[in-house]
Amino acid sequence: MSEIMRNDGNHYSMQSNNKGVVFMAKEYSADIITLLDDDGSQHEFEVLDAIETDDGRYVALLPVAADGQEPDSEYYILQVIDMPDGTNELAEIEDEELLDTLADVFEGRFDELYGDE
Repeated sequence: MSEIMRNDGNHYSMQSNNKGVVFMAKEYSADIITLLDDDGSQHEFEVLDAIETDDGRYVALLPVAADGQEPDSEYYILQVIDMPDGTNELAEIEDEELLDTLADVFEGRFDELYGDE
């Protein structure tokens, strides 16, 4: 699944056919999304996982390595914000305590999903 996102300050507007959060397919195929930065450059990310908590919905994204480059081991956690027009935005998480809590949740889920791959 490919989706285009455009940068809007600290938020990323997501245009999607399904108008919802992107979840990993059960067939374990990679869900790839494309983010556009302020300069209009495209950056691809793999959606590792998505969760919903009392605080909101969140996704974990891993940058896709370009051909010949070493894969990045650092992933990003962004909040999914529902917009009135039916689209979603991805926003950076400013609260460090919430970010740490979400990282713990995602790490636990990664262990369950991927084991010792």
